[in-house]
Amino acid sequence: MIEIRPFNTLGGADHGWLKAKHHFSFARYHDPKRMGHGTLRVWNDDEIAPNTGFPPHPHAEMEIITYVREGAITHEDNLGNKGRTEAGDVQVMSAGAGIRHAEYNRETVPAKIFQIWIETNEKGGEPSWGAKPFPKAERSGQFVTLASGFAGDVDALPIRAEARVLGATLKAGETVEYHLGPARHAYLVPATGSIEVNGIRVNARDGAAIENERALTIKAVENAEIVLVDVP
Repeated sequence: MIEIRPFNTLGGADHGWLKAKHHFSFARYHDPKRMGHGTLRVWNDDEIAPNTGFPPHPHAEMEIITYVREGAITHEDNLGNKGRTEAGDVQVMSAGAGIRHAEYNRETVPAKIFQIWIETNEKGGEPSWGAKPFPKAERSGQFVTLASGFAGDVDALPIRAEARVLGATLKAGETVEYHLGPARHAYLVPATGSIEVNGIRVNARDGAAIENERALTIKAVENAEIVLVDVP
């Protein structure tokens, strides 16, 4: 089953400095039919104005992955971690028993990000943060695992969940396949471009909630940048 969630149907908010769209219930947006997908709890499509950002705030018991589409994000937390993550890069924060962090756009252009929250399968524990570049050229025509809770995914940023976050860039007409294990859920969003998933059209920034599909054939209708989450 593939359920398309068009971008223009998503919940959201415009705070001036932050323009946010929510694929699932978040903050003041509540839809009992969109509380998550498997252990995927949040997928926010955020645009953050220059020289603004999220002041320090707490998190716990969640794996938080930030995929930077355009611009850059600067992270700071109470553990002393600091880092700048720019377009093409990914950062991961394992909130563990608790962490306070801030995210700022210290650039002169808007920052556009996907922020993805996945429920952890390890309660408590020490919080952590990390970031890594993933050049788009290496994702050309194929999926690359960006973050993973599986030991075999040695090049991915580690998360404390039985999940994967993957990215690919496809040229118009290119096709890539992905296989889901039994009882797994996938959520796929084209950051740019339009694609077809098993023959079903998904436009830029639409969401595709997928379950009970073991094989996915993804074809680029036009040049596309894709993010896929695979969760139990």
